[in-house]
Amino acid sequence: MSKKESTFLNMIISLFAITIIAGGALGFINDVTEGPIAKAKLERKVNALKQVLPEFNNNPVELVKLIKSDKAKDSIEIYTGMMDDKPIGTAVIGSSEKGYSGLVKIMVGFNLDASIKNIVVLEQKETPGLGTKMKGEKFVRQFRGKKPSEFNLKPIKDGGDVDAISGATISTRAFGEATQMAYDVFVETNPSKN
Repeated sequence: MSKKESTFLNMIISLFAITIIAGGALGFINDVTEGPIAKAKLERKVNALKQVLPEFNNNPVELVKLIKSDKAKDSIEIYTGMMDDKPIGTAVIGSSEKGYSGLVKIMVGFNLDASIKNIVVLEQKETPGLGTKMKGEKFVRQFRGKKPSEFNLKPIKDGGDVDAISGATISTRAFGEATQMAYDVFVETNPSKN
């Protein structure tokens, strides 16, 4: 066998073939994983709804309302929990871009009286061991049962009522801002609840 001469044309053809094969493989992998990723995301959302709403017997995901707001880049999601066709609570996804490492996204569950039932952190990239403590029971429990109209969601350091996470005031502020956003949207969509 004779050795092929390396030419510019041969290199272009080789690179083109490698690109086509790699692109096809990536497309195939994306198609294969797209369904399981969407299913896992939906399961996380349903689990969060179960944690932030009183017991419900409907499918809040089917009744989701998406509203545009100047408070967020994306549409804000609102879920209504029902028991025998009567509303028992509302969950709103709030977010803040002002976390120490960027986006903090939470789901806040409100009781019918506009008090907070529970909060679940959906996304955050805060410092492990500091800002990530926003997911902990010790931090979240100070919000439960509180009405944001009466409870200032800012850290005590900023004149609010929230006991900040030690060493993570910026993360605490972002969490409070996301909670306030969720409450503001809740009130806008349920004007009688303020």
